[in-house]
Amino acid sequence: MGEDPAKARQHDLPDPAPLVSTGPAVVLAVCNQKGGVGKTTSTINLGAALAEFGRRVLLVDFDPQGALSVGLGIAPHDLDVTVYNLLVERGTNPTDVVLRTSVKGVDLLPANIDLSAAEIQLVNEVAREQTLERVLRPLLPQYDYILIDCQPSLGLLTVNALTAAQGVLIPLECEYFSLRGVALLIDTVEKVRDRLNPELELSGILATMYDPRTIHAREVFSRIVEAFGDIVFQTTINRTVRFPETTVAGEPITSWAPTSAAADAYRNLAREILARDAAS
Repeated sequence: MGEDPAKARQHDLPDPAPLVSTGPAVVLAVCNQKGGVGKTTSTINLGAALAEFGRRVLLVDFDPQGALSVGLGIAPHDLDVTVYNLLVERGTNPTDVVLRTSVKGVDLLPANIDLSAAEIQLVNEVAREQTLERVLRPLLPQYDYILIDCQPSLGLLTVNALTAAQGVLIPLECEYFSLRGVALLIDTVEKVRDRLNPELELSGILATMYDPRTIHAREVFSRIVEAFGDIVFQTTINRTVRFPETTVAGEPITSWAPTSAAADAYRNLAREILARDAAS
């Protein structure tokens, strides 16, 4: 079978130092135009892992399907105000929309199907690409991390997320067609950096749905590292039946199955992100 290339890159990561104060938040867009690669799962569980290390986290559901909200046990179709209202109604106060979740230290800006109308309504707005950045600005001092769960497209909502963010985290399924599609996403990131947000950086590529038992997954992972080097996180998220269970439970894997390998993987991802941010 040969050596697992992911395991060969891994080494122990230190626990981050405790914080003495909160904010201003680091904003990360969790983005991939391909669906089903683990964006929402990674947003929820990375947020929960960061909160375990004492960080205050805001998760932004920026997908009209509302999967992030559902994954945190919230019924999005029952909500009167969501991130949609913040985008299109100037008088809406962000603190009136933010919801506390069952996870200590994690809050949520929810979304539902109303958000699909925002793309059309924003088209004629002045500085339409900066709308989300304007909405999030008053919330930055209250959090250490804001994670934006993007929809699987490269439309105006995703461009808004990239314009509001300092970093892009790309979950990438260890499968050949996923690797082909990431070049288009990186091209979009570079265009947003050039034209709208010069602070935007590629924070890292996260290998998801990794199965070290298959030659295909190991080969794809090796090609990802060959192409992107140290931008690829050493942490990999392996395939497991646990993630669908957590969606039904409406809570992250760090609390649903706290001793599982998947929960430890997201804690390691949080350690990596915190170490990279401390070094930068």
